Amino acid sequence: MYTIVLLIEKVLNEADVKFVTSLHEGVETSFVVVLPGKADHRKLLQALDDVALVRLDEAAEDIEEKPGPDDGATAARRTLDASVAALRASGANAVGETTPGRDPLDTLKQIVERHDADEVIVLTDPHFIEEVFHRDWASRARQNVGVPVLKLFAHDVS
Repeated sequence: MYTIVLLIEKVLNEADVKFVTSLHEGVETSFVVVLPGKADHRKLLQALDDVALVRLDEAAEDIEEKPGPDDGATAARRTLDASVAALRASGANAVGETTPGRDPLDTLKQIVERHDADEVIVLTDPHFIEEVFHRDWASRARQNVGVPVLKLFAHDVS
């Protein structure tokens, strides 16, 4: 069984599921879906990315966004459960894990080791500022997890 740790930031949509499940056709695969915890600095970085993409309204929303009563663990669990369910609905074997704590990459490495993973796929929206400085999830994971890391951009269906 080829085991893939799939790091996501938002719910997988149908196009994302089709994308990641088609990468190793003909090989029996299983997925461990990982959702990193939210860090405060990510709001600013997302706002900068929105400015770089000339999405000024979204940039203002990113900075002004206040956490609601449902933010945090409950929302993360729903995102993770929906993504795992989407993979399973496509016929894939999948489980999910969150990464509590300040540095999700330490937890990611433990997840890779615990599941004897063969590969990590980072499926996120573009984060241009982080990518320029190699501070995005994929760049940082490549230095940390000990298996190949593939960076893919999530499909935007909005």
